[in-house]
Amino acid sequence: MKQALREHFKKTCSEEELARWFDPLKLAVSAENKTVTVDFPHQFFAQWFEGSIQDRFEAQLNLFLGAGYLVRYSNGGSIGTGTVTPGKPVTKKIDFPFDSQFSFDTFLINKKNYFPLASAREVAKQSGSLFNPFIICGPNGSGKTHLLKAVANEISKRHDSSTIYLSNLDELHTLFNVRFGGDAIRARNHLFEHDFMFIDDFQQIRAYPAMQREIINIFNHFYDNRKQMVIGCRDKVSSLDFLEPNLQSRLGWGLVVTLKEPDLEIRIGYIQQQCRDKKLPLSKEQILTLGQRFSDFRYLQGILLKLFAFRELVHKDLSQKDFEHILNNTEEKAHDELTPKQIMSVVGDHFNINVRDLVGSKRHQPVAQARQVAMYLCRELLNISYPALGRAFGGKDHSTVLYSVKKVKQLREDDSSLNQMLKMLKNKCRHSAGQ
Repeated sequence: MKQALREHFKKTCSEEELARWFDPLKLAVSAENKTVTVDFPHQFFAQWFEGSIQDRFEAQLNLFLGAGYLVRYSNGGSIGTGTVTPGKPVTKKIDFPFDSQFSFDTFLINKKNYFPLASAREVAKQSGSLFNPFIICGPNGSGKTHLLKAVANEISKRHDSSTIYLSNLDELHTLFNVRFGGDAIRARNHLFEHDFMFIDDFQQIRAYPAMQREIINIFNHFYDNRKQMVIGCRDKVSSLDFLEPNLQSRLGWGLVVTLKEPDLEIRIGYIQQQCRDKKLPLSKEQILTLGQRFSDFRYLQGILLKLFAFRELVHKDLSQKDFEHILNNTEEKAHDELTPKQIMSVVGDHFNINVRDLVGSKRHQPVAQARQVAMYLCRELLNISYPALGRAFGGKDHSTVLYSVKKVKQLREDDSSLNQMLKMLKNKCRHSAGQ
């Protein structure tokens, strides 16, 4: 069984990695009892394994064996002439009731998002006693849902998954008003039966003002009974100025972390991970091309799936010509149909400013702001180079465009109203291109 499991791990690990951490393990699998016993050579190895490998090991073990297994970790043995005192065996479930793709191991980070991940790991260990509520904020595509579900999956290894309630705000509203027909007491009692509460897309509470009072009731129960709450929100909680003061203050009792948008480093890391998992042999240049061209993770997932399908179903050898042909036919439609002029028109209409002024030399505040927004949207939606954008805006220097794009990016980090406006304008731009 160990050799079969080793072959499974070879799909995602190199021989060097397996020799370092897999081969020293003693493994025993009981299909009858659905248990896996893992013995470490010594306690120091066990400590290193827990911090470095365990998440990935359990996820792959789940994929290999299926649901319902328990893993029992123990260590003994000696180091040199000294003897390490064996630690107490630890037994965990290795199921992933909220999807095995959502784990800490598969959450790609760089130094910008190290603190949110470290905090999430601590919440999963200390559930209910340290950071309650734990609130994960971040724009679309930043990974907040991934991190929220990773915490839920980790908690489920030590607690029955039936004690975990996970939904988004829209589903919670449906629970109260459809499933329980508006009977708030029955709905509350149903939720109070759970020991853990996970709510995603909390910003949607704007659409359900009456839910604020129910959220306060739920919050009081879970907080007073030291039951962990984890909340995902696209906007910073402090920017939700429509919340009742009592709810706003309660949300501030816990720990709030903010995820940054996935930058080029994260996108490249994701592509490399997918190439390893799918055995997709892309060159460094091809990986860099994908990371630069596709800033939206949804499009990135789609193009990787298309490349994988082509290699599996059409031609085993993916040539550079094949690669370029697939990319040219998978670009976002906005790249093909949307033009800088259309974006300027949308922005001009929004700010009530003539397009001639956007490409002209006027610098007073309303025109300058609209011009910066238009430059930012052109860069985001069309990925045009800064010199080319400068030419499109009446012959501006590329440094002017670079400054404008950076300024809008910086401002949107702390300005929820600007974020909402940019999102609305993006949708209008895409709609103007026939999407």
